[in-house]
Amino acid sequence: MPLSEQEQRLLDEMERHLMRNDADVVSAPRDGRSLSYRNIVYGTILVLLGLGGLIVGVSQQLIVVGVIGFVIMLGGVLLAVTPTRGTARLRVEPEKPAAAPQGSSFMDRMNNRWDRRQEGR
Repeated sequence: MPLSEQEQRLLDEMERHLMRNDADVVSAPRDGRSLSYRNIVYGTILVLLGLGGLIVGVSQQLIVVGVIGFVIMLGGVLLAVTPTRGTARLRVEPEKPAAAPQGSSFMDRMNNRWDRRQEGR
């Protein structure tokens, strides 16, 4: 069921408010390091391969294969969570809320008052 126009507008306003006030939640780390999707995908593949090797090693009672599988899994996790340098960072530009027109509904006026109060005006 799609959102109504009022609900969609309210959701957009909430999203803008979150981005404006909690930019550290939605932005990349300050030192320019962020996770790479490529590393996450490769790390996940390595974890799955290592898990398969670990299962084969345990089921066939081959300790060496199980240990190698575990090491591959560990390497995959480290690859997936290691941040990379120089990736593009998300920039959030705060937007000015539009003034409510005279004929706006009660909810629109209340939402605008709430936004102004949150901005400290």
